Amino acid sequence: MPLPLEDYALLGDTHTAALVGRDGSVDWLCLPRFDSDACFAALLGGPEHGRWLLAPAGEHRVTGRRYRGDSLVLETEFATAGGTVRVLDYMPVAAGAAAHVDLVRRVEGISGRVRIRTELRLRFGFGRTEPWLRTDQGRLVAVAGPHTVYLDGPVGPEHVRSGAVVRELEVSAGQAVDFQLSWCELGQPPPPVLDGAEAADRTQRWWQEWADQCRYRGPYRAAVRRSLLTLKALTYAPTGGIVAAPTSSLPELLGGVRNWDYRFCWIRDATFTLLALLQAGYTNEAVAWREWLLRAVAGRPEQMQIMYGVSGERRLTEVEVGWLPGYENSAPVRIGNAAAEQFQLDVYGELMDALHQARASGIEPDPDAWEVQRELMEFLESHWRDPDEGIWEIRGPRRDFTHSKLMAWVAADRAVRAVEQFGLAGPAERWRRLRAEIFDEVCTRGYDPDRQTFTQYYGSAGLDASLLLIPAVGFLPAGDPRVTGTIAAIERELCPDGFVHRYSHAAGAGDVDGLPPGEGAFLTCTFWLADAHALAGDTGRARTVYERVLELCNDVGLLAEEYDVARQRMVGNFPQALSHLALVETAGNLSGPDGPSYRRAGPEQVRPGPDRSRP
Repeated sequence: MPLPLEDYALLGDTHTAALVGRDGSVDWLCLPRFDSDACFAALLGGPEHGRWLLAPAGEHRVTGRRYRGDSLVLETEFATAGGTVRVLDYMPVAAGAAAHVDLVRRVEGISGRVRIRTELRLRFGFGRTEPWLRTDQGRLVAVAGPHTVYLDGPVGPEHVRSGAVVRELEVSAGQAVDFQLSWCELGQPPPPVLDGAEAADRTQRWWQEWADQCRYRGPYRAAVRRSLLTLKALTYAPTGGIVAAPTSSLPELLGGVRNWDYRFCWIRDATFTLLALLQAGYTNEAVAWREWLLRAVAGRPEQMQIMYGVSGERRLTEVEVGWLPGYENSAPVRIGNAAAEQFQLDVYGELMDALHQARASGIEPDPDAWEVQRELMEFLESHWRDPDEGIWEIRGPRRDFTHSKLMAWVAADRAVRAVEQFGLAGPAERWRRLRAEIFDEVCTRGYDPDRQTFTQYYGSAGLDASLLLIPAVGFLPAGDPRVTGTIAAIERELCPDGFVHRYSHAAGAGDVDGLPPGEGAFLTCTFWLADAHALAGDTGRARTVYERVLELCNDVGLLAEEYDVARQRMVGNFPQALSHLALVETAGNLSGPDGPSYRRAGPEQVRPGPDRSRP
């Protein structure tokens, strides 16, 4: 059975990523990209579905686990009755498009003598295909179809048994043993065997030099830097795309069916990503993300998707993988994501805002960006009244979600600002009328004056945590009574245990998403609550909420998508980019009026005060 998510650490090389548990087992790895088939899928099943165990053979305990400095070189110390060893796990970072991917595991003897065991079970195709194991010029090679993987170290054909590579050996104090797993592109020469110590130092320096560019100097420095490192690890270097998570089908409710593939890039995250990177000083990464956005959405506006593959692929067909039982028997396991075919109105506003924020931050303009934005506006003018599936990608009927209309207003507002602030050519007066029309409708049809709160969708009695973004996007000032009333209602109805849920699944709330009820609290939404308090000037409450989420980070600083308060466990895909983006953004907001949400909303919209609604 896989471990609790809190027990996993992330390894990455900016092409793909692996999860390694405290027990020394690599239970998830897709080769050669984030969205490739997994060769280790024990995370969604058991050892028979692929894993790589490296740990003491007998009784032992973990006495410490940490990343080396600000890097993704992981150290795990194991103590036994006979001595102590340290295992280093890392993936050397390759420049550009990688012809091979390496995962290195180095065992270092600290004291005494320890008998270690390595057990490698490669299973390509998400745990389904057992490869042919053979030797090639003295190197152990696993071959299956297009896949070729080399295993180097003190193993040979004599250690192959029942489709696995198994060996035990002793490591003494001062001794080191290296194991290297390398994927090689078909037709390319075999990858070189690395010096384990030198490659570890080189990999650590690469990450440390990147981390040292961070400009954040506030009180949450360690958490912010680790989150930024995690976001960098989830970046596909050849294109600049950032995946939502490196995993698929980790459940939002243990034993439930809310299991989705998150190994793709969401337009929904565009502005959050851009502002977080710029706030921390990573302009190159922000530019790369802007370029990925423009490439991905190229084409007719009506064909714009809510998510794409890491290189901008559009076909993300969803299938169910029946041979995997799922994490803690949470089935079905899904590969691909059918939500890519949904209509979500909010992504048009998200893209318009991201490109506006890039321009406002001084990023050199892309000559095609404004043309893309004008085409998006032409589409939006005719379709902003259309019901959609909303930000949470519901699989129930389309509705007039208030957040979706809010983001349509954002699109119109940013179009007007582009003309007013940057002198770009466009029908500003027409867009002003559109902005006012959307504003009036949202305030009339999306607001319940009796309960003094905006609602999830027009005519609904339910709430939605996405409404916490109203002041952050500049729709209404943080001190407007409609905003403060909405915050209070969300705290009262969607925050029963100190963490914010996306929306209600209770009886009477309506069959919103077409799925069985139940999921964890959404960590990003809890950060949004902290942002809302900060924008309203209540930094004390904002810090309390923020630090409550920080306490959920595991021992190496990682967060999942959601948190099951009753079980006190993380749930959902892990680690989750949006959770770490929100962690970085809220830290910036707590540092003062130069924070990302202040910049996004505009200075006139974030101070508490009387009703100053503006269309």
